[in-house]
Amino acid sequence: MTGTDERLSTRQAAERLGVKPETVYAYVSRGLLTSRKSTGGRGSTFDPKEVEALARRHSRPHAASPAGAETGTPGTTAVRTGITFIDRDRYYYRGVDALTLAETYPYEEAADWLWTGRITPGLRFTAPDELLAATSAAVAALPSHASPVDRLRAVAVAAAAADPLRFDLSTEAVHGTARSLIAAFSGSLPIAGRTHRTDAPVARRLWARLTPAAPEPAAVRCLDTALVLLIDHDLAASTLAARVAASARANPYAVVSTGLSALDGPLHGAASGLAHRMLLDVLERGSAAPVVSEHFRAGRRIPGLGHRLYPGEDPRAGLLFTLLDEVPGARRALDAAQEVVEISARHTPLHANVDLALAVLSASAGMPAEAGETVFAVARTAGWIAHALEEYEERPLRMRPSGLYTGPRPPQPLP
Repeated sequence: MTGTDERLSTRQAAERLGVKPETVYAYVSRGLLTSRKSTGGRGSTFDPKEVEALARRHSRPHAASPAGAETGTPGTTAVRTGITFIDRDRYYYRGVDALTLAETYPYEEAADWLWTGRITPGLRFTAPDELLAATSAAVAALPSHASPVDRLRAVAVAAAAADPLRFDLSTEAVHGTARSLIAAFSGSLPIAGRTHRTDAPVARRLWARLTPAAPEPAAVRCLDTALVLLIDHDLAASTLAARVAASARANPYAVVSTGLSALDGPLHGAASGLAHRMLLDVLERGSAAPVVSEHFRAGRRIPGLGHRLYPGEDPRAGLLFTLLDEVPGARRALDAAQEVVEISARHTPLHANVDLALAVLSASAGMPAEAGETVFAVARTAGWIAHALEEYEERPLRMRPSGLYTGPRPPQPLP
């Protein structure tokens, strides 16, 4: 047994964390662990307290199985991850308060930090001109009624086809792929507003694709903050799907395409669009009361209210509402959202979630109802990549649950 002040070898650190030695060095490269050369200059040693803290952050309520996944209640699987921790009314990216990170850094810097453990001031995500030409042409070929996720999937497929090195899963290659793909997402959708420099921040490029309104600084900052807040939220359905694809060693474009496919369902990515339409209805009628009443009468949920992980207000919504209060032209939509919350609270104790905050931003900025879904998908791409990077370090094809067969007992006669 190692004493509390005695440093751990790489093998000992790997055993305590339940990972391979190569993964320990990956943690060092991401800034999650610090190493020191061992006496004699061969190998590295690690602070046992730092290793223990990282092990606690990676732990889950149930014991790990040999495959690296953990089995909880029947039909569920918990996966070790060091990306996002949700605790009561806050959540954290790699141990750092996500709200503080969103208030401090733009999307590119926050995303890159999640991947590399480094902050690069002034970082911009760009894509080669030939890749942008291919992705823009793919989007232009779609029918006008194509959804935002349809367009983003087309971008991902075209970008993959244009990249002959897409199967290079080395860490640095995946970082480069992620940066160029996010740049393609924000640079290939149809222009709705004012043009911009090709090396403009992602939030500014995305703004021009979502609305013809002028890019007022406070509003663009709100969009940028929303992108950071939405990078990841533990193992949501789309993130789990992306990790399964990465476990099969799908390339990063395919991982993101898998996430987009799961996001396309009405129970995941479309929630902010429903809240957007509800707010427009409230603004048109001049009161939230009849709108909320109709939802209750029809037995429908009130869009933008409640989150199973937060007993109170979704912290992402709280920060965005604060920023939206400083955006010219957002006051009416903010008041409408507040009225929806207050009237609904008389019947059901639900609080605002991030979908309602996105709806206030999209409705007040003259964006289409699907804009929130686009913001969510572009933001979450960085999170899917972060999870893919984790999964690439694990044993391939480890995420394979066993089916519980419920059909007729064999053998059965042929029909």
